[in-house]
Amino acid sequence: MKTKLKLIILAIESLVLKTGYKKKQIIPALSITTPIIIPAQTTAQARVRLNGASSFAVLAGSVITSTEETTVTGNLGLCPGSSVTGFPPGILKGAQHINDVIANQAKLDLTTAYNDAAGRTCTDIVTLSGNIGGLTLTPGLYKSTSSLAISSGDLTFDAKGNANAVFIIQIASTLTNTSGRKVILSGGALASNIFWQVGSSATFETTSVFKGTVMAKQSITFNTGSKLNGRALARNGAVVITGNTIVRQ
Repeated sequence: MKTKLKLIILAIESLVLKTGYKKKQIIPALSITTPIIIPAQTTAQARVRLNGASSFAVLAGSVITSTEETTVTGNLGLCPGSSVTGFPPGILKGAQHINDVIANQAKLDLTTAYNDAAGRTCTDIVTLSGNIGGLTLTPGLYKSTSSLAISSGDLTFDAKGNANAVFIIQIASTLTNTSGRKVILSGGALASNIFWQVGSSATFETTSVFKGTVMAKQSITFNTGSKLNGRALARNGAVVITGNTIVRQ
């Protein structure tokens, strides 16, 4: 009798498992990343006046070295150094000034412009840090107390329909645009109105695309295939060009 009862119970349990039981589904938790919101600024910045340095696509303090298929559109200058190599075979669509009156004045004006950009301040300045890839910056003044890198995504400048809008980025140390990353302009933003004040050196990795006037206290290095629409202006160090396209804007 007990054996029959056990068999009946087992049969009922088996029927329940087959027809009435549904395995609970485990849904993995969604990974939610809070977007970084960059505050809009109300203080409009004036353009950084480059004066004699404005006609230069490349300006350096110690040496300028070009290898591979390089094209520079705009003037190229060196002061106080005297070594410019790689033109030709590099193509220069502009004038070359090596430690002459024009290059000397351009370096003086670059120093003035650099100090102007570094000394800017306002009540609604925005602090940046680390990796700024993936962000969208609107017109105004930005400050980093260390290094900046564009690495996890492209960086966008949005002028909000104002072609005269100015962007100034103060960087205490190095600037790096990593391989394949781009600076994108939207809303009427112009490369000629973007000013990067770099407290140390700037590096543009392979096939990256950058926009704006880069004023570095030390050196500027372009790795193979990187492009710049703007200016590469190094106060004290070298500018190294490796099969790049640099167009003054």
